[in-house]
Amino acid sequence: MLRIGLTGSIGTGKSTTAKMFAERGIPIFNADAAVHGLYQGAAAPLIEKAFPGTTKNGVVDRNALSERILDDANALKVLEAIVHPLVREAQDSFANESKIAGDDMAVYEIPLLFETGSPERFDAIVVTTVDPDIQKGRVLERPGMTGEKLKAILKRQLPDHEKRKRADFIVDTSQGFERAREQVDTIIAELKQKIAMP
Repeated sequence: MLRIGLTGSIGTGKSTTAKMFAERGIPIFNADAAVHGLYQGAAAPLIEKAFPGTTKNGVVDRNALSERILDDANALKVLEAIVHPLVREAQDSFANESKIAGDDMAVYEIPLLFETGSPERFDAIVVTTVDPDIQKGRVLERPGMTGEKLKAILKRQLPDHEKRKRADFIVDTSQGFERAREQVDTIIAELKQKIAMP
């Protein structure tokens, strides 16, 4: 089974692109959803121990945690050391389930795929990209988002041009989602060819 990593900077259309793969019957692992689940379960007591006062009723308060780590590189490293191994366990479980189901490929939507040093875990990497002005407009429409927050997020992410250099495939969402869907279909066709090769 081919493991396809899907990544891209904030606001470049990762989730929409993941849905396009899902529409074609390909199972999707969503790293953000996995983290959200961990924040309500296994990771919560570990995070509370490392960052006292960032949980409420046994669930991580994402806003409180975000404020605690926003400009603190060391705090972010501590959080990643807690969360990343648990997310990888969830990835491995998902891979086993997909194999058992007979899937020939699966997509892993991971916003910080390059930043967390895990590209070698995948057979191919798809990077979403978009015109910077469109990206900024999309992100600033999100509830609670500000220009300062966006700058802080982008500072923690590998620049878009670097991600594109490391990609096996690129989906540019600047030209609208129908064009992006055509790009996804082309990628799937190429991957299926790769699977079919002896």
